Amino acid sequence: MRVAINLLTDDPANPSGAHWFWTRVIPEMSRRLTDNEELHLLVSPRSRQMHDGYGPRVEYIMFPWSNESPPRRTLSEHLYSPIRLPNSRIDVFSTLMAPIVKSAPSLVVHFKTMHAYTAPHSVRLAARLYRRLSYPRTARVADAVIINSESLRSEVHQYLDVDRAKLHLIPEAVDHELFRPGDRGQDFEYVTERYGMTRAFVLFVSSLWRYKNCDGLLRAFAVAKPKLGDRQLAVVGPGRDTEYLTELRELADQLGIANDVVWVGGVPLEETVHFYRAADVFVYPSFNETFGLPILEAMACACPVVTSSVSAMPETAGGAALLADPTDPESLADAIVRACSVEEERLRAAGPRRAQKFTWAATAESTLDVYRAVHARRLAENSRR
Repeated sequence: MRVAINLLTDDPANPSGAHWFWTRVIPEMSRRLTDNEELHLLVSPRSRQMHDGYGPRVEYIMFPWSNESPPRRTLSEHLYSPIRLPNSRIDVFSTLMAPIVKSAPSLVVHFKTMHAYTAPHSVRLAARLYRRLSYPRTARVADAVIINSESLRSEVHQYLDVDRAKLHLIPEAVDHELFRPGDRGQDFEYVTERYGMTRAFVLFVSSLWRYKNCDGLLRAFAVAKPKLGDRQLAVVGPGRDTEYLTELRELADQLGIANDVVWVGGVPLEETVHFYRAADVFVYPSFNETFGLPILEAMACACPVVTSSVSAMPETAGGAALLADPTDPESLADAIVRACSVEEERLRAAGPRRAQKFTWAATAESTLDVYRAVHARRLAENSRR
């Protein structure tokens, strides 16, 4: 069995969560391959260096572009895949969107989000139109569709006509070697020296899209401030939507908390561990998530978590976080205060136990099982012909 995995949808200059996902899953799958199984990774000249050291039986298929040029990348996926993949004798193609022309005997797609429908303003117009045109056909022609939560399953059924038997729920996971409890004092000194934190702080980690609801957190922080003492609010994440970032800074000013908010900006993923360990509470007030991986990252570091009571977040939190109404600053403020006081000890103990249930080894094993199943089914169908 030869499986081709499409890694072209990542921008080498701005690696996304998908990059982190595959750099953890591919090595785990590599360790589990049998002698007659191979992984072939679709990469570009710019992205090739981002995917190295994955172990034996992992090969590379070079495409001209990755997501540094989305239109060219998309065009090459549709026009080059039907030529290149058959030449490499690929049996299973794992990708986000089905090429116009069938490129391999079996197709497995990973639906990571339905944001083209649920959070359209977080997706560029051209990408939004492309996804809305491609999702229905992709769901129809795929042999299997991998999703990461029951919440996403509901969204897929809401927006697409897809055979329920095709859907395979495989949760994402935490890198427990990186995200784990540490010395809070040392980590606080680290973020103080490197990122300008000066006081105990409430933490937000996410790209600054509107649906992530950082404005709701600012309002909640202002409400909670009298009970939070001298704490700061650390906003960690790139301002993808620059107009929204400007609005957030103006809102902090209007709320009278501008001097208490530290706009850290984007940091490498491995740096976020220091913030999780040092923070008094991590708040994730998003309106819509298909999984909410930062929730588990914070929990793995024994950081108390407050998150939304909607979408996939209660599912991911699994009772180890405080849930609040993301539309109600008072609800969020109350949960933040409780997480910093009466609930702190319970949450710091419950978080790591919850996070331990999610491993990349299990994610890789389940993903590989889907590839094997669709391949075996195709072989059985061919033998009956």
